[in-house]
Amino acid sequence: MNFLLAAVKPATTGNSGLIQILILVGFFAIFYFLMIAPQRKQQKQRQAMLGNLKKGDKVITAGGLHGEIVEIDDEDVRLKVADKIELKFSRSSVSKVKN
Repeated sequence: MNFLLAAVKPATTGNSGLIQILILVGFFAIFYFLMIAPQRKQQKQRQAMLGNLKKGDKVITAGGLHGEIVEIDDEDVRLKVADKIELKFSRSSVSKVKN
């Protein structure tokens, strides 16, 4: 029975502060690799997609509108959504390029 109590007792050495720091660093590393790194990768892919937009691309906006790019500049995109109907959107509102 004494061996069970010995296993449950916390260590009383001076390494407990070091262990707490290592645990904290471990949690931060896990958080980084599960949350921050994938988000950065996704953000880079989105910036690349927005940078590669060109006239004639068929796109979907954040609001779900489908259209074809007829004019594009640094900030805005003009989409043709139907015959003789063109709408102007912010370039950042494009969420997907259709193939």
